[in-house]
Amino acid sequence: MHDGTSSAREAASGDDPDGLWTAGRRALTIGLILNVTIVASEALAGGTILPVVAGDLGGIDLYGWVFSGFFLGTLLGIVVAGMLIDQGHLSRPFLMGIGLFSLGLLIGGLAPSMEVLVVGRVIQGLGAGAIPAVAYVSIARAMPERLRPRMFATLSSAWILPGVLGPNVAVAVTGLTNWRIVFLGLLPFIIVAAWLTLPAIRAVGASHPREAGTDPGDSEAASAAKVAADRRRLPLALVLVLGAGLIVSGLSNVSPAPLVLILVGLAIGVPAFARLTPPGTLRAAPGLPTAILLRGFLTFAFFCADAYVPLALQTVRQQSSFLGGLAYTSATLTWAAASWFQAQRVQRLGPGRFLAAGFAVLFVGVAAFLLVLVPEVPAEASVVIWGVAGIGMGLAYSTPSLVVLREASVEEQGAATAGLQLSDVLGASLGTGVGGALIAFGVRAGSPPGGPLAVTFGISAGVAVIGLLLTRRLGRAATASGRPPIPLATVPTGGGPDRGHHGGVG
Repeated sequence: MHDGTSSAREAASGDDPDGLWTAGRRALTIGLILNVTIVASEALAGGTILPVVAGDLGGIDLYGWVFSGFFLGTLLGIVVAGMLIDQGHLSRPFLMGIGLFSLGLLIGGLAPSMEVLVVGRVIQGLGAGAIPAVAYVSIARAMPERLRPRMFATLSSAWILPGVLGPNVAVAVTGLTNWRIVFLGLLPFIIVAAWLTLPAIRAVGASHPREAGTDPGDSEAASAAKVAADRRRLPLALVLVLGAGLIVSGLSNVSPAPLVLILVGLAIGVPAFARLTPPGTLRAAPGLPTAILLRGFLTFAFFCADAYVPLALQTVRQQSSFLGGLAYTSATLTWAAASWFQAQRVQRLGPGRFLAAGFAVLFVGVAAFLLVLVPEVPAEASVVIWGVAGIGMGLAYSTPSLVVLREASVEEQGAATAGLQLSDVLGASLGTGVGGALIAFGVRAGSPPGGPLAVTFGISAGVAVIGLLLTRRLGRAATASGRPPIPLATVPTGGGPDRGHHGGVG
């Protein structure tokens, strides 16, 4: 009997010579594209109109928590989804991800206060962490190796249309109706996308077919070991999320003892991070550990500033949401273009050069944005300037993944890639949290928003410089490789905040 599962297994084994749009794969291809498009649309639209939301709900001192809460939820969602994926079919983690993402949107759209909005964003982040994990595994299981780069490139391209239209449509909807429609209006599309995708997800096999000659006992033992490892990771991930949350809370001064919160957060979060990443990551040991650490520095530097670009334009320069949307669109398009440029040349020039160039260009973009805060500089320059920051991310973001695949042994690749996505999401969470803490401090002190925002962009630029200096510690991994090129579209990047793959800002 030839059912959907067997078709998926034939595709995974490479027996089916057809492409992405044949009858056996069309449903999965369309479903994944729809889900990525919806997540991308929400990510770019929500960040654009957030200053309007904060002005309506009050509580701008929680502005940063809208982002940090999302990223912390994403971190947990990645770990939980990984455990569910290893236990069986993909439908359970897919439904969990879609359900939590939708629930978070519903809570956000109906939120009576910023506190409730933050809760909704945490729940939404849990779902956002599961969705890309399911997408990557479904592609790995249901498609032969020769089709995977094409599929990942297709999913990357699914960000272009939301990048062009999403922010501007959100601004138009907010102006004509209410910002809540931007959140709630996506729910019907999510339901339709889930309904179209679920049958294809169910048809994907529960695991890779065993290779010829593989001992079933060895396979079962490896599976049991993987489940046990995931169970150890979940408590550590919970501790890390708690520690990061305490640090951000302390920085935001939301309690009478902020220093105590920061110290406790560091005391429990740093050891958890050390255990969840390869040895030497915290001290930037040469090679793979430094590559993993640099991903966190990169996302910290970018999202510490990116989250507050619309706020700076609207509160300091008194511009409309439209200009902030154009800045986001510019960065999205330049990120994608620079990523393709990097993918064509990284094997010849080496990932170290692209990482260094990316950090340098990101520094230029962030530092130049400080000029936008000056009244004499045309506010429209922000569109070009933030596009420069997007170029820096496009040059640098995927290269740590390539180093991980090159430097890690087969036995280490799982732990190394998990550490990479952990560093990715944690960097974004702490970056947005630090920026939000500075803004909250400024609000409580009664200072104009320009000062805290300038400090935020200054910290972002400083972290980019530190990252640039750390690229020297890549060592051998920084040189060009004589190995055959690895298409960067196939590099697993988990659920982190890559605009070109799965987004993070929302």
